Amino acid sequence: MPINQPSNQIKLTNVSLVRMKKGKKRYEIACYKNKVLEWRSGVEKDLDNVLQIPTVFLSVSKGQAAPAQDLQKSFPKLTTDEIILEILNKGELQVGEKERHAQLERLHNEVINIIAGKLIDPKSKLPYTPGMIDKALDQLSAQAAHAQQDAKAAASGNATPGGSGEEDVTTPKPKSKDMPTWTGVVTTKSAKSQALDAMKALIAHQTIPVQRARMRIRVTCSTSILKQMVKAAPKSTEDGEEKAKGTVKDRILGFIEQIETQDALGDEWEAVGFVDPGAFKGLEQFIGSETRGQGRVEVLDMAVVKED
Repeated sequence: MPINQPSNQIKLTNVSLVRMKKGKKRYEIACYKNKVLEWRSGVEKDLDNVLQIPTVFLSVSKGQAAPAQDLQKSFPKLTTDEIILEILNKGELQVGEKERHAQLERLHNEVINIIAGKLIDPKSKLPYTPGMIDKALDQLSAQAAHAQQDAKAAASGNATPGGSGEEDVTTPKPKSKDMPTWTGVVTTKSAKSQALDAMKALIAHQTIPVQRARMRIRVTCSTSILKQMVKAAPKSTEDGEEKAKGTVKDRILGFIEQIETQDALGDEWEAVGFVDPGAFKGLEQFIGSETRGQGRVEVLDMAVVKED
């Protein structure tokens, strides 16, 4: 007996599902693998390259399309095309294990490369290779995992091997629990955000000697402003000595770690130097608030590193 196949059946293969729940209904759209993330990041602009079929489903696997009445109730005042875009942009992406692993690997490599371009050896001023950064982060994630195990053991009252329970719980840890930690790359955060978190952990723990590569900047300001006193008192350094006395010029120089050139041409003063990236925002805000538009700061190099 011949087997009759539905002539209007569409078989979807190599599919990624994007789901969104509205009320008691769950809607799905069928997309090509790897294309959803490209669409959301702005790399892919053509919707036809993202959607396998421009239809909203209740179940893609069963080929069950969502009734128009249900869509109108769940997405009032939206057309079908607008509903598809709403689900595509805000829905939950369902991906396979291989795709998830590939995405995680891409993110990991991107995070490592970002860090390698922004951290240097404090003594040599040379950048670290991505491989050395990778090993250092592996050590940090291992430390975080051990710390979590110790915390669980302490909470349950179990002693760690080689000592009594009381000693293990009360003995102070060499690292503060408030210090930044690193547990590995995740797919729910951007590479830039995770790279910043990883750099904070590396600098705090000094698994390898690291510091942020300094920014090279140019500051220009009207000479008539430089000698004016600022309202706020300058902050003291850790050794008790103040970096700046109180004039606009001294406060600006207090932000700059190393002056490369400094000169006054006519009624304009200019200084080129190096500043810690963490201090740049404060310098920018100070110049914006204290110079009344007669000063500006310009970034010449985001990360200055010494070359071999």
